[in-house]
Amino acid sequence: MVKDSRAGLPRLPLVGEARRGPDGYLTYLLRQANASVRLALDRVLAKEDMTYPLQSALTMIRAYEAVSAADLARLTMLTPQTINGIVRTLEKRGAIRKEPDPLNGRILRLIITEEGLALNRRCRALTAPIQAALKARMSAHSEGAIRQWLVDIAEAFLQ
Repeated sequence: MVKDSRAGLPRLPLVGEARRGPDGYLTYLLRQANASVRLALDRVLAKEDMTYPLQSALTMIRAYEAVSAADLARLTMLTPQTINGIVRTLEKRGAIRKEPDPLNGRILRLIITEEGLALNRRCRALTAPIQAALKARMSAHSEGAIRQWLVDIAEAFLQ
């Protein structure tokens, strides 16, 4: 048995071993996969001084024009407090601007700017290899089933 630096104790299992492998708890395996992908995304997005939550929010603002901060929090599954910080950061960078809602001036709509569109394109280019690596690890036959399973899980537990 290989020892690690923890004073002669057995080494901790690597990803894929013991409970970190196929026999592990599904909840842990989902968390492990998410954490690994998130770390890879944050590492590449750092080249643009971005994080995955910033990029995710910017992508949702691009996809759903004139979204409110409250709706953005729901779309990104982040807290309103976190979204407020993200909106401030994106606004300071010139990636988005706020406009009053035409029907309810108390609601501010988030609008992506030209700089935001360019930043989003650069970030999508940086993350494309990670998307490709994820797809490469599943067969064309299983991709649809995996995607549907992930959606089903989200639907089942967000109620």
